[in-house]
Order: sequence, then C-alpha cells, then structure tokens
Amino acid sequence: MTGRSNRASLNTATVKHATLDEAVEAAATAGFGAVGAWRDRVQEVGAAKAGRIIAEAGLRASSLCRGGFLTAADPAGVAAALDDNRRAIEETAAIGASELVFVVGGLPAMSAPGAGPRADATAADRDLVATRARVADRIADLVPFAQEHGVRIVLEALHPIFAADRAVISTLGQALDLAAPFPAAAVGVVVDTYHVWWDPALESSIQRAGAEGRIASYQVCDWILPLAADPLLSRGHVGDGYVDFATITRWVAAAGYTGDIETEIFNEEIWAAPAADTAATVLARYEEHVAPHL
Repeated sequence: MTGRSNRASLNTATVKHATLDEAVEAAATAGFGAVGAWRDRVQEVGAAKAGRIIAEAGLRASSLCRGGFLTAADPAGVAAALDDNRRAIEETAAIGASELVFVVGGLPAMSAPGAGPRADATAADRDLVATRARVADRIADLVPFAQEHGVRIVLEALHPIFAADRAVISTLGQALDLAAPFPAAAVGVVVDTYHVWWDPALESSIQRAGAEGRIASYQVCDWILPLAADPLLSRGHVGDGYVDFATITRWVAAAGYTGDIETEIFNEEIWAAPAADTAATVLARYEEHVAPHL
C-alpha cells in the first residue's frame, strides 16, 4: 500500500447494501487505509464489535456518520435530538473514531426529507435564522459530552438544494461561524466536494478552516447531471462530473490537512454494483484525481 493510498477511506454509504463486514473486507482488499462508518451498519453489530471488525482488518475508522438533526423547536424534539446525539458520540468513541459528522437538519416545516412542508407548518417553522440559532444552541449543549468522550463534532455544510430538509448550513463559512465559539479540538468542519464545490468563497473558507485548525475531514465525490429524481442520490464517482478535484485538493492540502480522505457516494446504480468492484473503482479514481494533488 502506498502512503497516499493509506489516506484513502471508503465510506460505507458508498457500498450501501454491504454489511459492515463486507464493506470492511472490500476496503481492505482494495487497499484503503480506513473506512468511514455509518451508524446503521455500526448498530447492526454493536459499536464495540464494529470497532473490532475495523481494527482487525488493519483499518482505521476515519469518522462516524451521522449525528445532527438539531433543529427541533419543541421541548420533546430537542430532548430526543440530544439523546440521539449522545448515543452517536458514544458510538463514535466505541469504534475508535474521533470525528462525528453532523448533518444539522432542515427547517421544522418539513414533513420528511425530500418531501413538501407539513400542512400545519407556520411562519415560525420556516424561520431560517431562528433555526440556525437553535443549531448553535444544541451544539453548545453537546460539546461538553463530546469532549468527555474524546470526540470532535464535525459540521457539514450541505448544498443549498438541501437547506429546507437536511441542513440549514449551506456554506463552509457558515459552518466555521457555528464552530467559532468552541475549541478547534471540540468542533471542526468537513470539506465535502459534492456540497461546496460551487462556493465562490471556498478557497478563502478552506484557508480560514486550516488556519483555525478545524478541518476534520475531507470527503470527495462528483457532481453529476442530470440530477436524479431524488437529488440526494445524484453523487457520482470522482472524475465523472463537474468538480475540480485538483484545485480543491490543493487548497485543502495547502491549508495543512493531513488526515483521511473519504469517498462518500449516494447513487442507486453504484449501490447496485458489487462492493468489491465499487471499492476498486473508488480507489482508482482517488489515485488518479485526488492523491497527486495532496
């Protein structure tokens, strides 16, 4: 395994239909150095066993996905979100990871991700500014617990098309502003090419993130067209779309990031392929389009 391939991480969402054992085997066989685990696969076997599966394959757990969904306004919703995120923090520590990726959640007006608003949604449920303020409050609630467990909360900005239903943070700059009140070791950010490639302030935001020591993860996949009926499933293999990986990777490297690079793809066609084939393709694309610019 080359040193640069050792930084490559296969996110289990990229091989969605594989069990954790199968995903880890595919990653190890292909030559990855790490896997990024999703909670559904971890919970199927239990966090302690999941950690053993990853370690015994000679891999690292680069992150756990995902915590977040912090935008509830009612007391019961707030309590449920905090409880679930505390469990996610415990799971992150148990699998041997230090980074818990947060997708912070959409507007309370939504009925379900990818669907229209609730029939009874009010103006307050559409208040984007107030919703972001609640995210800040919930992060503050969770930071002490995360610090006790040696886990960093990692904020992920999602493309603006997901602002209504999945993440009211749309730019890396917004994520950094939310992280700013906390130590860099407690709250970081992820640079996900799919979500931030379009941002005209991306270079300066990456520079800021590096200067503040907040880049906790670099995730790669491509922006492909046409969009799927569900835009969430419109990610493609690196090199198949429009993202300038050479430039963004150079920016991330220049900012001082030396950690793992995860490939995370949501795409029905890619999910249908054998996990071993997908893992091999992912690593080959990483070697071609990302690694030379690190």
